[in-house]
Order: sequence, then structure tokens, then C-alpha cells
Amino acid sequence: MVPCYAAWMVLEPCRRQDTAADVAFDRFDIRAQPRAIRVSHGLYGGPMVRIDQLKNWSALALKLKILAAAVFGGIFPGLTAAGAVIELNGGGLIQAQVIAEKSDRVFVDLGFTVLEIPRDSIARMLTERESDDGPTDPSGGDLYTVGRRSVNRSIKEWVNVLGEAVVLVRTPTGLGSGFVINKEGYIVTNDHVIAGENEITITVFEDRGSAIRKVLHEHIRIVATSAEIDLALLKIEDLEDQVLSAIPLGQSDLLRQGEGVFAIGNPLGLERSVSEGIVSIKNRPIEGRLYIQATAQINPGNSGGPLLNVRGEVVGINNMKIIAQGAEGLGFAISSNVLKIFLNNRDAFAFDATNPNAGYRYHRFPPTDKEENSLSAETRAEP
Repeated sequence: MVPCYAAWMVLEPCRRQDTAADVAFDRFDIRAQPRAIRVSHGLYGGPMVRIDQLKNWSALALKLKILAAAVFGGIFPGLTAAGAVIELNGGGLIQAQVIAEKSDRVFVDLGFTVLEIPRDSIARMLTERESDDGPTDPSGGDLYTVGRRSVNRSIKEWVNVLGEAVVLVRTPTGLGSGFVINKEGYIVTNDHVIAGENEITITVFEDRGSAIRKVLHEHIRIVATSAEIDLALLKIEDLEDQVLSAIPLGQSDLLRQGEGVFAIGNPLGLERSVSEGIVSIKNRPIEGRLYIQATAQINPGNSGGPLLNVRGEVVGINNMKIIAQGAEGLGFAISSNVLKIFLNNRDAFAFDATNPNAGYRYHRFPPTDKEENSLSAETRAEP
């Protein structure tokens, strides 16, 4: 007869008391043998796990392995469990402690239960350190930041967080949208929004809680622009003490069909409008360029605004839509990866204000009689 074995372990207080009882591992479900493991209150108010009446030593070894991974890994994360951010094929994210990995599945501790995830449902898995640090882009320097792969939030939450970073770009001939990539005042928009103009204004919408304050900036410098890529980089020169919010750039190559996205912009001048949709396809070729096709509604005025994922990262720059009878939800955005190439090589696309073909120049109207009289009086008053 195989001897009966009993073991008692006293654990420190933790946020749950039933982790071990809910773990299934290697086709062996502890819940199928309720007499094998019991979780109860032990000394010092912590849970006490009792293992008894095990049939043989091999089963004991297996169950102790499960218990060590599940209980100690959950209660003392730094001991055995590893934190990770798991991206699913559908675009969802799970941030949890990984307590066990098999060739075909991964077990994670959600705090209140243990979840089994099939490997073929996982797009990729990052450790917490990789997720917190985020991917680096050394050539980007300090001009922009790359998303840190934070957990999914609702669109309403992201709009509250990122809404201030979306701006209105206006010229004498039209208007469009843009977004802040750097708190020092660097703005990204489409080249066709500024359309060769030199007189550009940018309106920033500051959220004051109970009201939105519009701040108009008239001293705008064109840093770089490309008609071929249809991107432009602007800089607000009269920020003074104003602090801007910036949006990080995401990785558009990780987009998947059906993934949720949303757009913020100023369609037809309707400021701060939000529309939601999904990615139809991430690489639609049009006239030799690849675009992200999405169902989020965009209209004239959305151009230059951000297309964002549910992690609050810019994955595209809204650019155009197909307008035809019976056509709906056919919007196209320039991918964020193309934007990074443009920003990293901005010296090659640097704007030359001395080039006579660089933009329109407007002559000011002659002064009125009243203005002339006022100017003459000020001249006579000078010593």
C-alpha cells in the first residue's frame, strides 16, 4: 500500500484564497479530486493549503509542481511567475502573471482565477519589462515616442486622455486636422492640408473640465513636407507656457483585419468629432502606395488627423475616402510606419522658405484712410 502523505503550508495573506483549487495543468484537473487539495484559513489570517490522500508519489510530485507554480507564483510574483502582456489574434490584450507554459497553451493568473490560453490564439507575448519600456526607435530621437503597449481602454476613455492632442489646422484656402507628437509643439498633418500655404494657424483645444478652451496659434513653422508621401511636419513657435499633450505612435504592421480603430478630427469644421470602425485591410495598394483601409467614417476636414487603436496609439494618418454612389465606409489612412520613415528622414524633406515655389505669398491690402491717418499721427508724435 502506498503511504498517505499530508503536507501543510502556511502562506502570507494575499488577495485571493482559491488559486490552487482552480488550476488545471497538463490534462490533470485538480477540481476533479476535491479531496486532494483544500484551501482554508490558516495561521496569521493567510490561506492554508492542505494536500492529503494522494494516491501515489508521482501524483504528489505533479500536484506539488502545480501548487508551487499557481500559489507561490500568484502570491509572490517575483518568485516564480513572470508578468507578461499577451496580444491575442483578435487585437485584445491580457496583462497577467504567467504561471506555466506548455507547447500548445499558456496559463496566466488573473488574480481571481487562472486562465488557459491556446498558443494558436496568441499573436505575441511580451514580458512586463518589454511592455513597460516599449519598443525603441533610436532614429526617432526625442521627436516622438513609440507606444508602450498599454492595456486596452474604451474609446470614451482614450478620447478623454488624447483629445487635447488633436488640433485644427487652418489656412486661407481650407482646413484640416493634425495631432501633437511632441510636447514642444511638433504637429503632424497631411501635406494637402497646408497645400503650399505659408500662412497657417493651429487651434489647440484645452480641456478645462467643465469647458473647452480654444487656444489659437498663429506663428507656425513648416519643418518638413512631402507632396509625394502627403505628410507634413509643423511646429508651433508661440507656445509660451502652454503644455501640450502628445500621442505616441504605434506599429501599423501589427494591425489585423477586424481590429477596432477610431478617428478624431474636424470633418467639415465640426471640431473634435470622433468616429469608430474596424480595420478592413492594413495594406490596400492605391496608385503605388499602401494604405490602411478602415470603416471609421472620415470626411473632408479629417485629413491629417490620427487613426488610433484601442491602446491609444496612432496607427495611421487619415488621408482620403472614396466618394461614389453606394460607397460607404471606405476610408484610407497612411500607416504610422510610413510616418516614422518621414520623421526619421525629415532633413531630406526639410522645407525651404526661400524657394519661390515653396508656397503662396499673399500681399496685404492697402491701408484704409483711417489707418493711414492713425499711422501719420503716430509718426508725427515720434521725437
